[in-house]
Amino acid sequence: MATLKILVVDDEPGIRSGVTRILRNFKVDYPFMDEMYDFEITEAATGEEAIEQIDREQPDIVLLDNKLPGIQGVTVLEDIRNKKYDIFVVMITSYASLELAIKVTHDGAVDFIPKPFTPQELKSSLETITKQIYLKRMARKMKHEGKQIRFQFLSVLSHELKAPLNAVEGYLNMVKERQLGTNLNDYNDLIDRSLKRLHGMRNLILDLLDLTKIESGVPSQRPINTDLVEIARNAIDTMMPFAIQKEVTVNLDAPEKLVLMFDADEIEIIFNNLISNAIKYNHQGGTVDITLQHDDHQTMISVKDTGIGISQEDQERLFKDFVRIKNTQTKNITGSGLGLSIVKKVVELNQGRITVESQPGQGSTFNVWLPAPQAKDGKPLSATSTTTSQS
Repeated sequence: MATLKILVVDDEPGIRSGVTRILRNFKVDYPFMDEMYDFEITEAATGEEAIEQIDREQPDIVLLDNKLPGIQGVTVLEDIRNKKYDIFVVMITSYASLELAIKVTHDGAVDFIPKPFTPQELKSSLETITKQIYLKRMARKMKHEGKQIRFQFLSVLSHELKAPLNAVEGYLNMVKERQLGTNLNDYNDLIDRSLKRLHGMRNLILDLLDLTKIESGVPSQRPINTDLVEIARNAIDTMMPFAIQKEVTVNLDAPEKLVLMFDADEIEIIFNNLISNAIKYNHQGGTVDITLQHDDHQTMISVKDTGIGISQEDQERLFKDFVRIKNTQTKNITGSGLGLSIVKKVVELNQGRITVESQPGQGSTFNVWLPAPQAKDGKPLSATSTTTSQS
């Protein structure tokens, strides 16, 4: 049994005792974990007391109310961020607002639970955080420890792939036993479902490998002269069969060349994920506009779509690990919930930033700004801007 330390920060004794009561016998267990997790609870009634306990005890998780006597919860959150503590913070407050949600997310909070909350809502949040803590710690160990850690990583894969593998096996057995008769056309739906599951499994494996590489602290960047325009075109070519299927037109507005010092694999991750999402979450017959711009200080990559859009509330969670936006329009769209979190990590690894502008039903625009390291031979190679269109 492993134990995670939780600090509950709230000026209401009833809230503190209620959280303690809910979590007293609560345990988190996943098949890929070598042991289950329980929780050790401590309490603080003020922000000042919380900071003292955090400095002294280094809890794994802080459940933090914002409205506190003395210093506010957001100040405690800023202190945790400034001291670079490896602590997962969940904001719990009855004074929820968009401005507060944006601020605490920017300052590093991993979840935001408005009061009043149910025991299940609290437990669900902690289940997700526990999995994130486990995966993060495992990834960090991978470069130091050998076969055992690699075995655990494969256990994660086996857990996440179990359901789709069972589905594909079931579909193939139906085909083998000719359960729908002898007309091959009657099996097209089963074949399509199998291919969709296999596509999702492949993407999950690639996403987990990318995430593990970044989180383990072994990115080992290899910056070389990299033509961003060529990588963008290759990403478009890769996604083109999917775009044709959805009748989505993809436009690229970029110089003939844009050669800068970057790790080519990392730039490829950015383009592949953003373009794939722009097509995946687009409407039938929609448009994707990709723009590359460059000046002496930075390079800007913009991917704009005419798709289903993202609510302001969902935008605050968009770049977190294993987060998938679930609604009636996305329920049949597969994904690992890792793509955008990996993009954000890669962008920040390159001292850049990423933003999203979106409204439901009006599409989304993802903008990436990267510093502009010049090519080895001096100035970046860029020619007259041209626009190409593919559909």
